[in-house]
Amino acid sequence: MRKPCCKKKETSYYKGAWTKQEDQKLIDYIQKHGEGCWRSLPQAAGLVRSGKSCRLRWVNYLRPDLKRGNIDQDEEDLIIKLHALLGNRWSLIAGRLPGRTDNEVKNYWNTHLKRKLMQMGVDPKNHHLRQPGTNLSLVPKNQKIASGTQDWTGLECNNNFANSNEVNSTTSCSEGNTVSSLPDLNLDLNIGLPLVEETQC
Repeated sequence: MRKPCCKKKETSYYKGAWTKQEDQKLIDYIQKHGEGCWRSLPQAAGLVRSGKSCRLRWVNYLRPDLKRGNIDQDEEDLIIKLHALLGNRWSLIAGRLPGRTDNEVKNYWNTHLKRKLMQMGVDPKNHHLRQPGTNLSLVPKNQKIASGTQDWTGLECNNNFANSNEVNSTTSCSEGNTVSSLPDLNLDLNIGLPLVEETQC
């Protein structure tokens, strides 16, 4: 049987809202010592909180590089494009949006963008236009689904993304023969060494 990663302490942690004093203790400690081990940080910083609570408070609210304010149109478009490529991998998507957290991006998707795509006649799960039998009257002719992506018009484009798990760089529409491509996004998500192709003589 495997040993637990940490011993359960008999200490009960405070679980209420964070006070300004607690926030300041956490900020001061991290600025002086760095993030380090979240499990031991609360005790070292003089906080009666769990390590997870401290980590989430820092990552989601107190980090100095967090971007405050509403998500703008460019970020919205990028979230839609990245969701089409990556699905619900919120950490990967947030990694392409400086200053935004995965939780913030996920919440914005679920409260705003999913509904917006549905109103435009696009299935938010696979980014396909809905079947011709569904009501697409909410999509005005020549309206862009995400600015800078493609000009999908009415029912012309019923195959905006390939029906495979692979990501295609271009998509085509049946009537207008419109071909468009996703912008040049650096989506290199590999951790290993770069692949070196051999040249043939």
